[in-house]
Amino acid sequence: MKIAILPGDGIGTEIIAQAERVLGALDLRIESERALVGGAAYEAHGHPLPEATLALAKEADAVLFGAVGDWKYDTLARPLRPEQAILGLRKALGLFANFRPAICYPELTAASSLKPELVAGLDILIIRELTGDIYFGQPRGRRAAPDGAFAGAEEAFDTMRYTRPEIERIAHVAFRAARQRSKRLTSVDKANVLETFQFWKDVVSEVHSEYPDVALDHMYVDNAAMQLVRAPKKFDVVVTGNMFGDILSDEAAMLTGSIGMLPSASLDANGKGLYEPSHGSAPDIAGKDVANPLATILSVAMMLRFSLNQAEAAARIEQAVRAVLAAGLRTADIWAEGTKKVGTRAMGDAVVAALAGKPAITTKH
Repeated sequence: MKIAILPGDGIGTEIIAQAERVLGALDLRIESERALVGGAAYEAHGHPLPEATLALAKEADAVLFGAVGDWKYDTLARPLRPEQAILGLRKALGLFANFRPAICYPELTAASSLKPELVAGLDILIIRELTGDIYFGQPRGRRAAPDGAFAGAEEAFDTMRYTRPEIERIAHVAFRAARQRSKRLTSVDKANVLETFQFWKDVVSEVHSEYPDVALDHMYVDNAAMQLVRAPKKFDVVVTGNMFGDILSDEAAMLTGSIGMLPSASLDANGKGLYEPSHGSAPDIAGKDVANPLATILSVAMMLRFSLNQAEAAARIEQAVRAVLAAGLRTADIWAEGTKKVGTRAMGDAVVAALAGKPAITTKH
């Protein structure tokens, strides 16, 4: 099993380091190789996704990704910005299905932005389509307005677009995932306004005929955003487009206590995937040993389960994370009175110790 490890920028290097330690503690026969990506790759090679990095990602069985981005790159031309690396990887590797589980662990109900009774037992799976929608639709760009009363003004435009095969394949993924859970699927759209999402709704409804055992309901995205904070446990599996999924999954993350707890998997048609925490590079806290590595560690568990056929090892990691939380250890983003605040490295120590069956204690670094 070969893993491409792409730490990236900001806290990406810190959280990936802890994920690698956890992976190493499992005593699996895994080969890993690191490569630059994002701003770090731009500094070294003049591009956020160098050919060597892309080649490594293509030949690996799975990709473990940290985070990319920094405000200092905001003035670069868009194709050279760090964030283009993740978009480029998704497109080049054919990663079209993004799985973002939002689970509120019992120990973190007080850390949620909602009342404990609303999030206790929360377990949602958001499935986001990754290769279509307004992020990739053409044409897009800027142009000057014609001479006239507003001479010199500009306009910008993007195109929202989906094809039938794109919608069908993500719908099949979502229905199959729902079959493995409570057999309930919510498809989120904006069919009342956007022709693209009336088409989405129609195609998802057609695919539903192949899954009569799964209950399907449709919901407008604005209502879905409201229901996520009003009654989040009414959802189980949610499927939606690229842009809506980007927004809703981050909203769902805060229900769990912190986006620092949210792992993700981006999969191709054969189960090969790129695994990353749902949060960003957070350059303001980089190098301060305060970032939460648990989303990245849980992403490793998803990688082992979905791409490397190591379900038992994945379950061991998930149980270790639960043990650490039960022991009262918290990074700053999930800290509350009565718990022990620890840093990035110390949280990694605790998970490694829990994997070894030792008490979840921490050491100073």
